[in-house]
Amino acid sequence: MSQTRGMTQLHDPGYRGFASDNYAGAHPEVIAAIAEANGGHQIAYGADVYTARLQEVMKRHFGEAAEAFPVFNGTGANVTALTSLLPRWGAVVATSTAHIHTDEGGAPERISGLKLLTVPAPDGKLTPELINREAWGWGDEHRAQPLAVSIAQTTELGTLYTVDEVRAIADHAHSLGMTLHMDGSRISNAAAALGVPFRDFTTDAGFEILIFGVTKNGLLYGEAVVVLNPEASDGLVYLRKLNMQLSSKMRFVSAQLIALLTDDLWFNSAHHANAMATHLRHSLEDGIVGGAISGLSFSQPTQANAVFAVLANDAADRIREQVRFYDWDRATGEVRWMTAFDTTEADVDNFVAVITRELGA
Repeated sequence: MSQTRGMTQLHDPGYRGFASDNYAGAHPEVIAAIAEANGGHQIAYGADVYTARLQEVMKRHFGEAAEAFPVFNGTGANVTALTSLLPRWGAVVATSTAHIHTDEGGAPERISGLKLLTVPAPDGKLTPELINREAWGWGDEHRAQPLAVSIAQTTELGTLYTVDEVRAIADHAHSLGMTLHMDGSRISNAAAALGVPFRDFTTDAGFEILIFGVTKNGLLYGEAVVVLNPEASDGLVYLRKLNMQLSSKMRFVSAQLIALLTDDLWFNSAHHANAMATHLRHSLEDGIVGGAISGLSFSQPTQANAVFAVLANDAADRIREQVRFYDWDRATGEVRWMTAFDTTEADVDNFVAVITRELGA
């Protein structure tokens, strides 16, 4: 343990797990940006120079119409964004595995009052055909009106929408008079994997609003709701406060976002996390092919920084005692392994060694 004034470091900074990219700390450059934004007084509640600069930065990435609303967390960001798109009788079409459906504690429906209309998607991705399963009943007073489509990029299953797939969804939704929301909790990992600018699969594809997720990519805390089409979103300046997402010292959220979006820090961090997931997947595949590992298979393609695998529950439990990760579906033996911006090749190799030891043929 190390000792600082009034505080003892309680954890081992060398420990790495594969449960979530949320387990990682903050990037040193992000911490430095917070320190640089400290000192003196700045106007509270977003009227500071850092939040003003953030608007300029976001416009460079998403277009001149883009406006960023820094918030505290992803759940609040999604709820606030979706509320701004819909009337009280509105409904959102999403996959049954979407984070807004499975992992927000019911917040979109309980806090916003909207209805989620979900469809099964084995790979976590919506298509125009899947949207049509719930996009009906307009004018029927007995049915919540399907007025928005929500996708996650990357998806909750670690899969990735291509630019063409996103544009096909947007064109179809717009043809039905629906607006589009993107849960971009790992949007940097998606852009790094696709090798394209953010706007190629957001603004230029026709999306109205998105969540620019950054906590999973090296921020201490905070996310941003980014409005891409101001005509489609209403009341965010009030909804952010109403949903308890208005930070008084917003300069510290904005400063982190500026740091991440400057000098390609966002790309380098996300690209590295993706590369470590690929390294993990390939190393395990080599072990399976070479006969060193048995009883392990993969349930989803590894397209960003997530590896979904299937193994016996008792083996998963033994491995988890040494390296932490989450069960995804205990009934099928599916687990999820996540890499982060600070995952090293040595971390991956050590994890592979543990898996190989427990699943040795």
